[in-house]
Amino acid sequence: MAIGQRTYLDHNATSPVRPQVAETVLRVLQMPGNASSVHSEGRAARGEMEAARLSVAKLVGARPKNVIFTSGGTEAANLVLTPSFKRLGQAGPAKLFIGATEHPCILNGHRFSPEAVEIIPADERGILDLAWLKAHLKQTGDTRVLVSVQLANNETGVIQPLAEIASLVHEHGGLVHTDAVQAAGRVPVDIVTLGVDALTLSAHKLGGPKGAGALVLASDQYEIGDKLIRGGGQEKNYRAGTENVAAIAGFGTAAELALEGLEQEAARVQLLRDEAEAHVRRIAPDALVVGAGAERLPNTLAFAIPGLKAETALIAFDLAGIALSSGSACSSGKVKRSHVLDAMGVEPALAEGVLRVSLGWSTTKECVIRFAEACERVVGTLYKRKASAA
Repeated sequence: MAIGQRTYLDHNATSPVRPQVAETVLRVLQMPGNASSVHSEGRAARGEMEAARLSVAKLVGARPKNVIFTSGGTEAANLVLTPSFKRLGQAGPAKLFIGATEHPCILNGHRFSPEAVEIIPADERGILDLAWLKAHLKQTGDTRVLVSVQLANNETGVIQPLAEIASLVHEHGGLVHTDAVQAAGRVPVDIVTLGVDALTLSAHKLGGPKGAGALVLASDQYEIGDKLIRGGGQEKNYRAGTENVAAIAGFGTAAELALEGLEQEAARVQLLRDEAEAHVRRIAPDALVVGAGAERLPNTLAFAIPGLKAETALIAFDLAGIALSSGSACSSGKVKRSHVLDAMGVEPALAEGVLRVSLGWSTTKECVIRFAEACERVVGTLYKRKASAA
């Protein structure tokens, strides 16, 4: 999306709000009722929430009654990653296995003791080591394990073989959660096909409003004993507090729009992503495309050009009117070393220069052309400065 003379290519950080979503939010924001009230105004607000619940459920092949609204993907992950998450009638997990390339909300947001947590290593493509997982699941014996694996990585776009992982974990009686925040709306996501017990979502990655997310359970045969937010009985006692009805309604509209023509939109965006990647390789033949050997989200390109530092390059692109990222927006303003790239074994010198281009519903061919032109100028300018300094 071009805003004036600017081009926005940072959809993995947040996707611009779709116009239809903004209309929904404004309309619902003006409704007076509390969704917990029994009068007509309250029932109208409740109706907006339940319509959104249905739309979010459809996006991931779930039942509406198993969708729990939260303030975002981080809260949803924090809610479910607890030893008290279990199947009804069974013991809860005593250990947590986390993928090495997970989002910080998983690595830092779970509620297990440090000694109960193990990290699943990844290979140079960013794919988790299933042999390691299989061996360590076997070592746990009768100890129940919760495994959290991101469906698609926010920095690299690398997609994990989640159905295979879930099958392996279930063979050992464990539970599986997946952070589907980046994948939902970009590739088909079906909670039944994936075979996971729970997944988490965030509205603003879909062109929805910031401040809305969801925990989605595979069925109603689960419970979470230790709630994060206690008080009233909202969200079936999973999440207390008056609901943000306008943001939730906007989430529902965003989910509907993302599901419509999903395959066609993914194909369109992938063509643009591939074009951007081809420009990078033309401009810098020695560029590293991170995760190139793995299946990736169709919208994500993470690359490094030897000799270029991300911090310097980001400023140069910004001055050229291009909004990119060096990785997760959760650490924006602090261009620091990526644990994802470390887990993949990317050389530190290259890892310090990785940039991320992430496309979305508002991206056009013109955006990619502007990126390519800016990339050529940025690379040329920075290399000239480097040569002069030498």
